[in-house]
Amino acid sequence: MTPRKTTTKRAGTGTRTGAGAGAGAGAGAGARAGGKARPARPGAKGTRVRPKPGPKKATAKTSATRLAARLAKNAAKPKTITPANVEAQLLSIEAEGGDGVVDLGRGATLRVTSLGKEFFPEAGLTKGGLMRYYTRVSRLLLPHIQGRPLVLQRYPDGVGGSMFFQQDAGDNVPDGVRVATVQTVDKGPQDRLIGGDLLTLLYTVQLGTIEVHPWLATIADIGHADRCLIDLDPGDGVPFAHVVELARDILRIAKQCGLIPAVKTSGSSGIHLVFPLPARTTFEMSAELAMLVARAAVLARPELATVERSIKARPERSIYVDAMQNAHGKSMASAYSVRARPTAPVSTPLRDRELSPRLKMGAFTVRTMPERLERVGDLWGAALVRPPSTRELARAMQALQEVLGAANPPRERQAKGRS
Repeated sequence: MTPRKTTTKRAGTGTRTGAGAGAGAGAGAGARAGGKARPARPGAKGTRVRPKPGPKKATAKTSATRLAARLAKNAAKPKTITPANVEAQLLSIEAEGGDGVVDLGRGATLRVTSLGKEFFPEAGLTKGGLMRYYTRVSRLLLPHIQGRPLVLQRYPDGVGGSMFFQQDAGDNVPDGVRVATVQTVDKGPQDRLIGGDLLTLLYTVQLGTIEVHPWLATIADIGHADRCLIDLDPGDGVPFAHVVELARDILRIAKQCGLIPAVKTSGSSGIHLVFPLPARTTFEMSAELAMLVARAAVLARPELATVERSIKARPERSIYVDAMQNAHGKSMASAYSVRARPTAPVSTPLRDRELSPRLKMGAFTVRTMPERLERVGDLWGAALVRPPSTRELARAMQALQEVLGAANPPRERQAKGRS
């Protein structure tokens, strides 16, 4: 390609035409006729050497300007606060009188009070200590209450004081606390606190809430259940080992029918078995599943289990298989929730092999739970990760019905048919 001709001006020589003015200019005064141009030597006669510019001296004015710009840039960035940092803030506030403001990052703050108040005198746990526990386990707990309305059981003076329920969100809710309007059975649309973030969780503790009770449905589909609860509730004098035996039997029955429930201690005296459900499962179907499982448990262990709701009518030293909590608006104690008992026990997810006579409810408390979670991780999330399909659930319920039907004597079935 032929270079485009350009026209340049040279001082004292007039106009020169050539192929590329840059080439002619680059030759300079050192070009010899018919020879190659050599670069001018620094300091040679007729050559001007410019000194390299040095660094500009910083003045007080420029330093202040740079500092202001840097501070403005940092202020514009949302602050990231870790749970460990929140723990440290809570500890500091408690040490300095118990009242203060916690910075949770990204502009979220929460005013807390009376952190030094003893909530669990026997366990030596203060209100601030309860907040620090929930902060420490929040990474695992929060996903399990994400998007779920919360039922508050408030103990303003700790476990030794009075308790009252709070369903609605209440007045003067701080900015950033999650609230949503939820359809309720009795009162229609109502504002409810919604779980899923640390600010909202700590706010409930600030109100005196000890236990975390999420609904068995999320606000994304509040009219359908996504979890089905079986609560093993032992009567007076029933050893915890018997509760463990019954839980193991129910786990076996469920697996034989193609269902795999998640298992955890209730944190009180019993055990919870929770079945993950497919999308769009009605509360009626969830309740039916729970009752089928409960009746199968009674069939397998009639000497231990009962579905009799009346406490007075239950056999002595029996375990009530409670299947009646599966309805719209019902809740359960969350995994990793502290329970309002003197020793500050925690509702703890279990591995199947831990359902043994050696299992002790007292092993799981606010003091021991963080170390256990570091060791075993989130067993609850792993157990609930795969719900059955709608078809698999239908087959499992059919299998349970066949087990129960086969157990009825033919004469009893005929009598029922004639009635």
